Amino acid sequence: MTKIFETKIVSIGEQAPNMIEEANMLILFGMEAPADLADYCYKISNKDLSGSILPGACLVVDGVEYPVTAVGNLVEQNLSALGHITIAFDGSQAGSLPGTLHVEAGHVPPLKEGSVISIRYEGV
Repeated sequence: MTKIFETKIVSIGEQAPNMIEEANMLILFGMEAPADLADYCYKISNKDLSGSILPGACLVVDGVEYPVTAVGNLVEQNLSALGHITIAFDGSQAGSLPGTLHVEAGHVPPLKEGSVISIRYEGV
């Protein structure tokens, strides 16, 4: 297994859990999230990315694995620079917005401060 990214949630915006419930997506942002977006974000402690994110990678949220199905063309840049990406749990293989990481559809475990999110490749 090769881990290319790992972070912890350090704070949760008031509206962030609603984004998961209503839109089946979560928004990550580094500590410098703009005030108008902070209520919708899970703020993260780390934005260091050590490899490319491609379909075939695996997003892991508190031990629950979600295969990556599509990667917007700005995901890596935004994650490294701002700690900001949207993760859509929709299984899309076509992708949508440039800053969106699409993963296999599934139930997202309840996230809390200290929850761990990582991206890795199996067998590499």
